[in-house]
Amino acid sequence: MNVGLDSLRRARTLLFVSATVLLALGVVMIYSASAIYALDRMGDSTYFLKRHLVYLVVGVFFARAAARVNYNELRKHSRKILIVMLVLMVLVLIPHIGASTGGARRWVTLFGVSWQGSEFLELVLIFYMADFLDRKKESLNDFKRTILPALSVLGLCAGLVFLQPDLGTAVTIALVILILFFAAGFRLRYLGALVLLAVPALCYAMLAKPYRRKRILAFFHPWDDPRGVGFQIIQSFLALGSGGIFGVGLGASQQKLFYLPESHTDFIFSIIGEELGFIGASSVVILFILFIFAGMAVVFRAKTFFSQLFALGLVSLIGFEVVINIGVSIGALPTKGLSLPFISYGGTALIANMIALGLLINISKETAKP
Repeated sequence: MNVGLDSLRRARTLLFVSATVLLALGVVMIYSASAIYALDRMGDSTYFLKRHLVYLVVGVFFARAAARVNYNELRKHSRKILIVMLVLMVLVLIPHIGASTGGARRWVTLFGVSWQGSEFLELVLIFYMADFLDRKKESLNDFKRTILPALSVLGLCAGLVFLQPDLGTAVTIALVILILFFAAGFRLRYLGALVLLAVPALCYAMLAKPYRRKRILAFFHPWDDPRGVGFQIIQSFLALGSGGIFGVGLGASQQKLFYLPESHTDFIFSIIGEELGFIGASSVVILFILFIFAGMAVVFRAKTFFSQLFALGLVSLIGFEVVINIGVSIGALPTKGLSLPFISYGGTALIANMIALGLLINISKETAKP
């Protein structure tokens, strides 16, 4: 038992330290990547930095609350919480309530503050599904009692996100929940059938919209249209290539000078690679690996089946976000507007990630399994 407790303490410490270093690096790199852009567009070089610091303070507040909340007591309200979240997701789609930006309707603006509902839906769905699977663990492979209801909830949540439209986040949600299904003990033939059904639908969704087709073409052949759909990924390549081993120096990036779009949000990893070089970019990857490693230690040592599933969902969510963001930056995945956890500028995403951190720390405080 003491070995388990020591293991969880070490995991908790590693979670906290790795996330804190990533958050600190994010503050530095957001200012570096956004200062000139903010000065030109907003008349204030610290515009994005100051907003990010506000989000960070709010995130710390929610992380501390998440680290202390009795989430086992909240389980009895998991269905109600999910229903409230789904209602809010519907509101996002309603004109004059949901804010439309760049053709996507993903934000709700209240009292001058915009928030993206899908970021919180991910956390709520993981919480609900972990509770549902725990309650149904004696009949996990009963199609009517467990599999069909679980797939219906997943389909509803992913469908609402897809309608925004946000295909990338919808796919991320589906992947995380599939991992929970697998970990809970769903038969492989059910999971295999689900994947076989999902692949054609995903391919159709990717090719049905012209802008998605262009992203796919840019992924395979970015140099065919270097000033159009291939522009962003090419500029990311130039940023990463310019950094070399040690980087051009903090604040000395050329690509952030209006060449690389979204340099302080979706493509901040490219700026890190340019300014801090291979050493800096590799250090970020190592920090995320340590975070995931610590998170998985919490999963394996958590006290209950529910806690294990809940922690696994949170770790998987952050892990997928990291892989997708960095994969896009290095050209290994098609372009998708997804922020880098703890580092990118972005209020709702930052707060959601910090809530996930707080919940993982909370779970790590449980008595370890003997």
